[in-house]
Parts: sequence; structure tokens; C-alpha cells
Amino acid sequence: MKGLYKKIEKGRRLTKEEGLGLFEGADLLSLGRAADQVRKRLHPEGIVSFVIDRNINYTNVCVNQCKFCAFYRRQDDPEAYLLPVDEIFRKIEETLEVGGTQILIQGGLHPGLDITYYETLFRGIKAQYPINIHGLSPAEIKHIAQSSGLSLREALTRLKASGLDSVPGGGAEILVDSVRGAVSPKKINYKGWKEVMLAAQELGLPTTATMMFGSVETSRDIVEHMDRLRGIQDVRGGFTAFIPWTYQPGNTELGGKTATAVEYLRVLAFARLYLDNFQNVQASWVTQGGAMAQVALRFGANDFGSTMLEENVVAATGIKNRLRVDEVVSLIREARFTPAQRDTKYSILKTF
Repeated sequence: MKGLYKKIEKGRRLTKEEGLGLFEGADLLSLGRAADQVRKRLHPEGIVSFVIDRNINYTNVCVNQCKFCAFYRRQDDPEAYLLPVDEIFRKIEETLEVGGTQILIQGGLHPGLDITYYETLFRGIKAQYPINIHGLSPAEIKHIAQSSGLSLREALTRLKASGLDSVPGGGAEILVDSVRGAVSPKKINYKGWKEVMLAAQELGLPTTATMMFGSVETSRDIVEHMDRLRGIQDVRGGFTAFIPWTYQPGNTELGGKTATAVEYLRVLAFARLYLDNFQNVQASWVTQGGAMAQVALRFGANDFGSTMLEENVVAATGIKNRLRVDEVVSLIREARFTPAQRDTKYSILKTF
């Protein structure tokens, strides 16, 4: 392992096989120390950032019906919903009142919505509120294009013109089609996800990259996922951050066990070492809780994610972590970092 750590110290890229050997063979604390050193090199100022935002899940109706998801409902389900526009606006107003700068607007793949719904919604938001619309996963965008009879580029161009500011990396799960076939057989494949991301980045829309792990994937699948993200990032550098989180099995068809804190920290630290073209790595307090997110800041993470004034997808599995802005600030300070509020593009707006 010493040779691999030396290679990382010199800023040289790990090969896929070297990455797999490191991921499987390194002891956790050594991996964490190496990741912390890379984090210090990239972020020597000791700032840990976060964004004040809200998840607005505008609908839970979804034709994909992924096995790992506890949130979706069929269209005829009595619990199915499509939020009224005035309720979405109320949620935005509440977000702005507490200093929020962003809404993450995502939902299911609703068979009754085409691009005009989103154009009308986004234009209405932008006409009234000074807020960044970080919205629509690649699967949603692909679905919108297909249901509207548009090419992917046409759909993204129209969505951007109506107010879409950036695209979240949701729905990546594991970017290996054998895994996707087991957990989300109806969802777009790896090439489809990549196609959306590159098209969005080409149009100047910043994007994030994610990974949900701990379901049925292998160590090699995890490394393959990160290798594919690294390759996409090499093309345009359009990913602002990498965000890994653990699969939550509660209330899902897939079931299984929750990944341990040790497994979470191993993936996080490895990501910081392997994704050498990513500036930001985000801790996931939503799935891990505040205390473990603090530990993650010494295992390569430099961002605390968002305050998530509202979150429904993970909550549907029975996991309901919540943090106020002052709690996020305190947790970062307690970990001996300087808390800072950022915007979607990771520009610092305010330090505490």
C-alpha cells in the first residue's frame, strides 16, 4: 500500500486495478489519513461549506418503480400526489425566509407530465423568487424529453431557458448496468445517465455526481462507478461535487441491510483519493447523522451538504435526520473547521 500512497502524494492518478487493491486492502485509518491529506491540499483554508436549501418533491408518482425506493407510488395509489403550484411557491417562500439560496426540485417519472408543465413551473418560480433551481435527475430529464417528443438537447435547452440552473446527479445509484438491472431495471442505463450529464454540461448547466451504495454491488462495481465518473469529469469538468450515500432498506421491495459506518467512511475516503479531478466531496448527514458527518470531514469530505429544510425520499425508508442551520454550523465548528454558507456553484457567500 505504501507505493500507492506515495503515488497519491505525488498527485499521480491511480489505475482501476490499483484503486481496487487500495479499496479492498487498505486499513481504514490509513485510508482516512491519506484522504484527509488530499483534502488539506485542495482546501488548505480549513473551510467546510454547506448550502441552505429545501428538497421539493413535486410528485411521488413514478413509472420506474425502483426496488430500492420507498418513496414512489403508482398513479392510481391513494397516496399518490402532485403538489399544487401554490404549495410549491409557499415552500420556496419559507426557504427564502431562512436565507435559502437553492431548491432541489425532484420527483418521480410522472406519465402525465410533459415539458410544458416544467417550463410553466420554472418560469413561474423565476418570475417571483430569487432562487437557484437545482432540479430534475437525469432519469427525469430523459423521461421528459421522450414524453414530449424532443431530443435530449432540445429538452435541456428549453428547460434551461425556462429557469433550470443546475442538474443534480440523482439516480446514479451504481453506474454498472448489471447492478442497475437488479435494483432499478426500468431506469435509464449508465450510458443514458452519462448522456444527460454531458449534454447538460455542454449547455453550461453545472451538475453533481452521486453514488448510492450498500445494496447488491461489489467492491469492483464501486470502483467502476468512480472510474466512470472520473472519465466523464475528464471531458468537461462539469461536476461540482461527488456525493456518496448509503442505501436505506426500510420499506423497500429490495430489502437487505444498511451499510455500516465503517463501510461509509471507506467509500468516502477512497472517493477523495480516486476522484482526483473532483474538487468537492460531500458528507451525507441525511443518511449518517450529524456525528458521523463530523467524522467524514476527517476522511476526505470538505462539504456538509445542505440544510435540507425538507426531505422526503430517504425519510420514506424510516430514516429522519434533521438539522437546523445553527446545528450545522455548530457541528462544523466542533470538528475544528470554519463553517461557511455557499451557493450551488460552491462560491462562498458567508463564513461563520
